[in-house]
Parts: sequence; C-alpha cells; structure tokens
Amino acid sequence: MATAQKVKRIVRTASGRKRARQAIKENAHNSSLRSKLRTAIKSVRKAVAAGDKKVATDSFQAAQKVIDTIADKRIVHKNKASRDKSRLAAALKAMA
Repeated sequence: MATAQKVKRIVRTASGRKRARQAIKENAHNSSLRSKLRTAIKSVRKAVAAGDKKVATDSFQAAQKVIDTIADKRIVHKNKASRDKSRLAAALKAMA
C-alpha cells in the first residue's frame, strides 16, 4: 500500500527511521483521502453538468459526508470544506 519515496537525507537514529516509515504511510493514506474528496466533488459537478437533478442531489448528500469527514481529520482545512460544500449547493440550486 505505502510506496517508497526517495529520502533526501539518511536518518541515523532508530526513532528517526521509524518516523520516516510512518511519514510514508501517513502520506499515502492522506493522499487517498484527498483523492476521495476530489472524486466526490467531481461526481456532483458531473451530475449538475448533465442536468440530472435527482442524481446530483444524491451525490451531493454523499459528498457532504465525505467532505465533512475529511475536514474533521484535518486533511483539508475546515474553511475549504465549507467553501466546497457552499459552491456545490449553489450549483445545485442554480439547476432549478
């Protein structure tokens, strides 16, 4: 799951090596969550562009949960999460 990254400086202490291993795993996990966020936003935008209000509403509700979860984990800032939800809601409202 975790991919090896090129280490700029070789860490000498055992705790430093462990920290470097953990950083790689955390980076991979956070990257996957960030990707999940972007995918959720894109699915709503795609449904809005297609003009399908039912699908757009359903995907918006699902996206809200994803956005809030990722903001709670501090992967993205809470203001960015709020801004994303607001813009999606506005796009959804403009469909009517």
